[in-house]
Amino acid sequence: EALDALDGGRSVLVAAPTGAGKTVVGEYACHRAIGTPGKRCFYTTPIKALSNQKLRDLQERYGEASVGLLTGDRTVNGDAPIVVMTTEVLRNMIYEGRDLSQLHAVVLDEVHYLADRSRGAVWEEVIVQLPPHVAVVSLSATVSNAEEFGAWLDDVRGGCEIIVSEHRPVPLRHHYYVNDRVYPTFATSKQGFQDEDRREAAAQARGGVPNPEVVGLERRSRSTTRVSNKGRHIKGNRLRWPDRPSVAAELRDRGWLPAIVFVFSRAGCDKAVDEMVRAGARLTSPEEEAEIKLICDTLMADIPSSDLAVLRYDRFLHALRDGIAAHHAGMVPAFKEAVEVCFQRGLLKLVYATETLALGINMPARTVVIERLEKWNGEGHVMLTPGQYTQLTGRAGRRGLDTTGTAIVLHQRDIPFRAVAGLVGTRTFPLESSFTPSYNMAVNLLRRHTLPEARDLIEQSFAQFQADRSASSLHSSLAEAEAGLDGYSGQLRCHLGDWSQYWELRHQLTALEKQESKERRRRVKTDVEEGLRSLRPGDVVHVPGLGKHGLAAVVGMSETRAGAPLAEVVTDTRTLMRLGTREVEQAPQVVERVRLPGRGSPRTADYRKQVGMLLRAIAPPEPLDDADGVPLVRKGPSDVVESLRETLREHPCHGCEDRRDHERWQRRADTLHGDATKIRGQIQRRTGDLVRTLDKVLEVLTELGYVDDVPAPTADGLVLAGLYSEVDILVAEAVRDGVFDGLSGPELAAAAAVLVYQPRGDDQPDKVTLPTRALDAVVDDLDDIVDRVHHLERAAGLPATRDLDLGFAGPAYRWAAGRTLEESLGELQLTGGDFVRTIKNLADLVGQLRHVGDAELTSAAEEALDGLRRGIVEA
Repeated sequence: EALDALDGGRSVLVAAPTGAGKTVVGEYACHRAIGTPGKRCFYTTPIKALSNQKLRDLQERYGEASVGLLTGDRTVNGDAPIVVMTTEVLRNMIYEGRDLSQLHAVVLDEVHYLADRSRGAVWEEVIVQLPPHVAVVSLSATVSNAEEFGAWLDDVRGGCEIIVSEHRPVPLRHHYYVNDRVYPTFATSKQGFQDEDRREAAAQARGGVPNPEVVGLERRSRSTTRVSNKGRHIKGNRLRWPDRPSVAAELRDRGWLPAIVFVFSRAGCDKAVDEMVRAGARLTSPEEEAEIKLICDTLMADIPSSDLAVLRYDRFLHALRDGIAAHHAGMVPAFKEAVEVCFQRGLLKLVYATETLALGINMPARTVVIERLEKWNGEGHVMLTPGQYTQLTGRAGRRGLDTTGTAIVLHQRDIPFRAVAGLVGTRTFPLESSFTPSYNMAVNLLRRHTLPEARDLIEQSFAQFQADRSASSLHSSLAEAEAGLDGYSGQLRCHLGDWSQYWELRHQLTALEKQESKERRRRVKTDVEEGLRSLRPGDVVHVPGLGKHGLAAVVGMSETRAGAPLAEVVTDTRTLMRLGTREVEQAPQVVERVRLPGRGSPRTADYRKQVGMLLRAIAPPEPLDDADGVPLVRKGPSDVVESLRETLREHPCHGCEDRRDHERWQRRADTLHGDATKIRGQIQRRTGDLVRTLDKVLEVLTELGYVDDVPAPTADGLVLAGLYSEVDILVAEAVRDGVFDGLSGPELAAAAAVLVYQPRGDDQPDKVTLPTRALDAVVDDLDDIVDRVHHLERAAGLPATRDLDLGFAGPAYRWAAGRTLEESLGELQLTGGDFVRTIKNLADLVGQLRHVGDAELTSAAEEALDGLRRGIVEA
């Protein structure tokens, strides 16, 4: 179907599971370009590693002369009829006005990546702005709203065939591993369990039935033992997470290798490999060991031996020769490539990987194991989504080699089995747009379009398409609410008087009573806080309801995180507790002072016993009331409230015999009115939110002088248009202010690092010393720019551009100056892979600076690039 669509000149969306063969559609688009003189095809991918792999695949098929590569920092045969590139490169070509008249088709591999928060907007920019004659081949994992995404493609591309398949050529079987035993996650009803269980499981798993044997394990986990229907004794209160060597042995014995084990931690992946090596695992033959050694020697040939020593290459190679490896973003590219090549050739048997391996890279396995179903998202540990689970387990089952693929979830200590089965069985994972206008996008749109045209392009985004569809359903809800209000209108009358006037009085009275009640509570809280704050250790306070007679001795004072006072007291029943605004309703009354025990802690029984004896000698005070002249807070309603109550009682409608019926209809109408108001707000926010964001971005750009009153980019705006960075506006301001003037190559690299580097949680050094005085001045200037931009963003109602970080300035300076990897890293706790990736990112920015400044800046940028792109970074 997809090939017919391409032959018919239409765009196509193919959404299918991993291994279903959708890559063939992308390669057919390349084939058609090769077979048509003067036609070209671009094959885009979300990551450079996938671009490099696709380059090798296509060169093997069509020859090196017919296939090129463009990844921002690397150009190979860029004028070839087939060019592999990252999606950002194509976006930049569109904005720069490159001639795309010969472009026949664009393949957007892994197009579901447009949901990525940091980079997803690029895909939508490309799809919306590609010339109409270009066919778009979108390849996606299975998503539950493929038809919605395809409808948008059809809308913006003027014709798109939607082809969705959920069929896996290699069927996938799901298992749960607990207590050194592997259970099928789902079982047929022939194994005999109750209808109630089946219904509950089916509801949670959406079609799958959790294995009753495993459910039984969890239900009986408090018992001592039970016998499964297999006749095996299992300790019910000892559900164990299996150790890694045991899992590896089980997989080997069942013939389920090679396997990928997903561990959502770089350190966890490396630790897993170390555990297997210490356990003496050997999964390769002597012939396989020799081939692994040859591959690694070839791939590491250009890396200095000193750098390999820093990267602990010997340990890496030792595990690799045993058939075991890690694969994560913290590894240098050469190490990851060695793992990928060896795995693809069937030489590796066990790879411990983070989820980055699941994105596009061709590393299918017989089995996928997931150690934990929770991962850190930067703020907390969250459960995997069904889409993430499907993406990970999509690696299981090698087409042409395996009759089935195997997915195994290890025992989850804190997640009930039914929740696991529900995740495994769910097939709902929609694709959500992450598109939002940026500074660079705004000036680039205005380079080639008027403001109305730019707004129109923004409104063509998938984000706006989804918002409009959502608003469409909201319009239906609003119509229902308004129809209901019309129906109620006939009931909202009273024959005695003006009912709407009466009800408005009721509203005013309710609002005023709530306001006064809130004010009374605020005054009470203030009185209590002041009373608590005045207490000192040794004060004896009387708090009604506390202990036996309401007496307690203050033994310490502290504060909550919010700064509210807390009194630590021992009551007359020898109980240690804290008193705050939640525990007391009025300010504690001090009735006496005592001398606290000189030794010991209030947490010891002996200390509390001594305090209790002191309190026993004190008589509780008599209750006080208003007559005694100590009313702390006025409790009655104000004169205004009393007057309004009287006005309400005198209204004619108040005495109506049908008033209760009128009120009932009015409350229903009020609920509907509230719903309608809420829906109108939602519609307004959704239908114009992106255009409003564009207008706010243009407000900042106009204030800074990057856009004129037309609006169109100024000369400075054209500089910003050529800067593609998450902090593009900060870089443009630095260029315009001459912040980089007079810097050497290494200093420019360090300045770029201040703008580019984003530390992981544990990478930040305690103190940063910049390598030169010139860089101290650069950082001061950049801080001023950040303050200026943040001020304008707050005024415009935009989220603030992220702050700078100095943590990588020193390593960047030293590396650009020619120092070794070990010397460059210094005290910074950074993996080799993170170092290489960060150097490449700042080299990308420095490369952009070559084209936006004077000859001096260009020269410094060239010097910096020569120092950055060397050794392990280029290997």
